[in-house]
Amino acid sequence: MTTTQPESTVDTVAGVDPDKQVSDVFSDDIVEKAQQIIGRYPVARSALLPMLHLVQSVEGHVSQAGIAFCATQLDLTTAEVSAVATFYTMYKRRPCGEHLVSVCTNTLCAALGGDAIYAKLREQLGSDGKPLGHEETAGEPGTPGSITLEHAECLAACDLGPVLQVNYEFYDNQTPESASELVEKLRKGEKPAPTRGAALTDFKQAELQLAGFFDGRDPADNAGPSASIETVRGAKLAQERGWTAPSMPDDAPLPALPEKK
Repeated sequence: MTTTQPESTVDTVAGVDPDKQVSDVFSDDIVEKAQQIIGRYPVARSALLPMLHLVQSVEGHVSQAGIAFCATQLDLTTAEVSAVATFYTMYKRRPCGEHLVSVCTNTLCAALGGDAIYAKLREQLGSDGKPLGHEETAGEPGTPGSITLEHAECLAACDLGPVLQVNYEFYDNQTPESASELVEKLRKGEKPAPTRGAALTDFKQAELQLAGFFDGRDPADNAGPSASIETVRGAKLAQERGWTAPSMPDDAPLPALPEKK
């Protein structure tokens, strides 16, 4: 079953106090976490980005209630919060599935097979002969086995392309077949280990971590490799062979700065 959410992001209920809606969604624990985030910054509004991740850890997207929550906590207008939430692609305006699958379709990954992977997953996750669209969800959002699919711009892993991410964890050197197998395992409730990085969790838990909280997370889950062999091979060769780059001389001439007018 494929669920496609409507484009409208207005989710307030007519005749219901918006402040009550916010308090119904965001518990005292979330308010406390929001205050902890604010405490990390000398200026409160700087906390907006992690706070939006905190909102997504609760609802699986940034709702109108979430925007109102951030605005209240940070003494911002809802317009200011909406401007940020709609600018960055990591903030979703429609509910996400249990897992967010991001397929890199930028130049190098696309040339190596990223487009074919994305096409394969669209067909696999679609229904009634219709491929799944960008940021659409197969299954009921938030329920076990539900998958939101997106094509992503560069995921900064060109040396390991084509790549995809699940909840922002990397799966490198993919093929249409391996990506298809990965998605089927996710739909069955399995959590295959990423190529590198922390153990896989679900989208909401990943968002909580992006907000800076690791509640219920076993430290051992973060023991995966942080870099691939291919990425650090040059540095290891240089170390083994004693290669170093010459340092910059202390008396190196520097270009003159243009005169301010």
